[in-house]
Amino acid sequence: MVAKVFIDGEAGTTGLQIRERLDGRADVDLISVDPARRKDADARAEAFTQADIAILCLPDDAAREAVTLAGDTRIIDASTAHRIAPGWTYGMPELPGQREAIAGATRVANVGCYATGSIALVRPLRDAGILPPEYAATLTGVSGYTGGGKALIAEYDAGTAPAHFLYALGQSHKHVPEIMRYATLTVQPAFQPAVGNFAQGMVVQLHLHRAGVNGDVTRDTLEEAMRAFYAEARFVEVTPAPDRLDPQAVNGSNRMLISVHGDDTAGIWTLTATLDNLGKGASGTAVQNLNLMIGADEGAGL
Repeated sequence: MVAKVFIDGEAGTTGLQIRERLDGRADVDLISVDPARRKDADARAEAFTQADIAILCLPDDAAREAVTLAGDTRIIDASTAHRIAPGWTYGMPELPGQREAIAGATRVANVGCYATGSIALVRPLRDAGILPPEYAATLTGVSGYTGGGKALIAEYDAGTAPAHFLYALGQSHKHVPEIMRYATLTVQPAFQPAVGNFAQGMVVQLHLHRAGVNGDVTRDTLEEAMRAFYAEARFVEVTPAPDRLDPQAVNGSNRMLISVHGDDTAGIWTLTATLDNLGKGASGTAVQNLNLMIGADEGAGL
C-alpha cells in the first residue's frame, strides 16, 4: 500500500530534509498545502484528513494546535511538545521494545537531537547495571547552528554570531526531561550544550568517574556494554576511539557513531556519540519512525 503523508511545516529546516528523504519513494504519496495557505487552519485540516500519517515540523505551541486539527490521523511530532506527554510513544527506535511500540502507535514524539546522543550513551550503562539510577551524570556537547532555528541560522549567515558559544547555562535545557525519563535517571544530569560555527553535525559526551559507578569498570567493559545494547541497531555503530572527533563526520546520514575514551588507571572515561543533528537527530529518525509505522523497511530513504 501507498501511505499518504502530510508534512506540516515542510518549509522549515527539518521539514525540508524529511521531504528530501521521502521524495521519489513509490510507497509514499506526499500531500502538500499551497504555500500561500500553509498557515491556514482550514487548508491544514483538509491535508490532515487526506493523510494516513502527518509529520509535525513546528514550534511546540503550533505542534499542540496541529494535534487538535489532525483528528484521527496518525502523527509523528518532531517538536519538544509531546516527548514526555501521556499517550505518546517515544520515537527512539533503538531503545528496548520501541520498534514494536512505534510500529503500532498513533502518536509518536520524535526524540530530540541532544537527547538522541545523551540517551544513547547513558541507557546502555543503566541497563547493564554500570550506572545506578541516582548517578549524577555529566553531559556536554557541541552542535551545528542549524539546531537553533531560523534566527540563529540568520546570525551565522550574516557573520554576526561567535565561532563557538555555550547556552542553556541555567541547567534548564528543554531536552533534560526526556533524557532523564528515557535514560532512566532519577537525578537531573549536569547538561551543558554548545554551538559551533558549522551548519550540521553534533558530538555529545558523557563524562564518567570511577566514583559512583558500579563494579570494576574499564574501557573494555564500557565498550562491551555499548556493543551488546546496539547489537541489533541498524544505524548505530560502536567504533574504536579516534584521536580526534569531527562533529560533521556522519552528516547527511542517519548514522550515529559511539566510542569510549579515557584512562583506566585514573578511572575517568568519556563516551561520545557523533551524529547529524538534522539527520539522526531530527529528520532521519522521523523517517525511520515513519517506516516502522507504515510497515516499510526501516532503512527506506535513509
